[in-house]
Amino acid sequence: QVQLVESGGGLVQAGGSLRLSCVTSGITFEIGAMGWWRQRPGLQRELVASINREGKPNYIGSAEGRFTIFGDIPKGTMHLQMDNLQFADTAVYYCNLPVRVGAQDIYDYWGQGTQVTVSS
Repeated sequence: QVQLVESGGGLVQAGGSLRLSCVTSGITFEIGAMGWWRQRPGLQRELVASINREGKPNYIGSAEGRFTIFGDIPKGTMHLQMDNLQFADTAVYYCNLPVRVGAQDIYDYWGQGTQVTVSS
């Protein structure tokens, strides 16, 4: 049974930093990529950053230059270093593991979420 567990969320002042972590267990398939999503209050869930098994990262525009995604993706371990956090970054952050056949996303595993709250 696949399980994703996030950690590292918390309360931080604007300009501060947090590092989120995600660990995966129960993998019976090859992991092609993982990502961090977030759900801000009143908004749709959005992809913040993703990384493939070769280590190539992608970021949402507002995160670029402030956030760094890294990890051992084939082993299902992923981190998100968040620097210069802003109030708009306040959200529940979710670890995502997509199951893909070729380029087709057939299923997504999700962690339980970790709350990030940024205050002034």
